[in-house]
Amino acid sequence: MTLNTEPTVAYLPGSYDPVTNGHLDIIHRAAALFGAVVVGVAAEAEKQHLFPLDERIAMVREGCADLPTVRVEGFSGLVVEAARAAGARLLVKGLRQACDLAHEAPMAHMNRGLRPELETVFLLSDPAHAHLSSGLIKWVCGMGGDISAHVPPQVAQRLVARLRG
Repeated sequence: MTLNTEPTVAYLPGSYDPVTNGHLDIIHRAAALFGAVVVGVAAEAEKQHLFPLDERIAMVREGCADLPTVRVEGFSGLVVEAARAAGARLLVKGLRQACDLAHEAPMAHMNRGLRPELETVFLLSDPAHAHLSSGLIKWVCGMGGDISAHVPPQVAQRLVARLRG
């Protein structure tokens, strides 16, 4: 067995609508584990997003500004193709609860069938963030709740302006 000495590129796909402290925790931890991290922000034309792609990319970039080995880019189409274009050997997915694994495992198997050399790695959420989802954050903010503990300040400002403005 020979060791590969090239830095491992990890790809973290998601819609990040908006990015939460839970997302950023996974990104920071992946950056500590792997040589380079590419955060892929999905365009997903069939999904209704609160924020347009360019604004979601900007919010993730702001949240990762202190991580020199992380780059953020948009993508459309299959995750495995975006990961290939980024030079990634790993897909990293965060898991909050057991139901996330039930959703992510079939996708990991399909991705392995499409691109066998691409390995999926799961990172468990920090318990402090395990209840967070972008949808829940948007709902609480829209109902007037305080979301400041769950998203970066600039994201909270954008959410309040968009949902309560």
